Amino acid sequence: MSQGKGGRRGRGHHNKGKINLGDKSREIVENIDENNPTIQQFRAYATELDAKHDRYERIFKINRDVGIESKRIIFFLHTIDKESKRGSVLDSAKARLDKVAQMMFRDIASELDGQDAYQFHRAYRAGLEEYVEALTFHEYLQSGGMQDWSNLEKMLTYRATPADSTAQEEVTAKTTRVMMTPTDYIMGIADLTGELTRKCINSLAIGDIASCYQTCDLVRKIYVGFLGYTGLVSSNEMSKKILTLKQSLTKMENACYTIKVRGSEIPKYMLAGAAIAAAEKYIAEDDEGYQAY
Repeated sequence: MSQGKGGRRGRGHHNKGKINLGDKSREIVENIDENNPTIQQFRAYATELDAKHDRYERIFKINRDVGIESKRIIFFLHTIDKESKRGSVLDSAKARLDKVAQMMFRDIASELDGQDAYQFHRAYRAGLEEYVEALTFHEYLQSGGMQDWSNLEKMLTYRATPADSTAQEEVTAKTTRVMMTPTDYIMGIADLTGELTRKCINSLAIGDIASCYQTCDLVRKIYVGFLGYTGLVSSNEMSKKILTLKQSLTKMENACYTIKVRGSEIPKYMLAGAAIAAAEKYIAEDDEGYQAY
């Protein structure tokens, strides 16, 4: 360390009589010819990069708001614990989901208009996945299933039609959209399984055993689908999500197994607690159906 410091002092003493680098740079800047084509081109590059960075930050801020609202909607949907409030909760959640699509994502679509969407995809991907999780969770609670990802793609496509336009103009109206890849949707579904696990356990707590079986069956089908998907696309992020999905499914299956096998010998008021304890007790090892890459 002492040699390094001494060496730096020696170099400073040796360069004492030369022009300081900062002064030289200042001199060069002062003598720049702004009419030089090369200088003008680099000025244009700087302006373009600044505009891109500003756009990225604006999209990222909207993405953050989308993620926050989506999480709040998910927590709100978990309050469905009685038939008497089920309809009002689902209707309110649907209105909030539509508002996110028609306002926040519309703003993102406007920012992406005329741009290379792949350059800004990372800025809003996290919020999009969170929204997919909230939307599909609502769909499951509403109908017991989920729509195809192309339906969400249509929701995120917007037509810019003036209020005073004619019928012919409406047909050819300009559209903007939020780019959503199939992987974005699949990642959101992977996160959904965690909420479905919580839903299954909550169902046990209120004695709704049939709902727990139904939810477990859906998560099992999702897991089988993911095993086929990993043969085509593999990444660290995907591997982690599938491992978490598998752990969630194992918890649900253990809970359902406990209810099915020991349900007759455990008092009803203790059944939910026993099933939850069994669900948390075991985390499966990797089986022959999945290999983490």
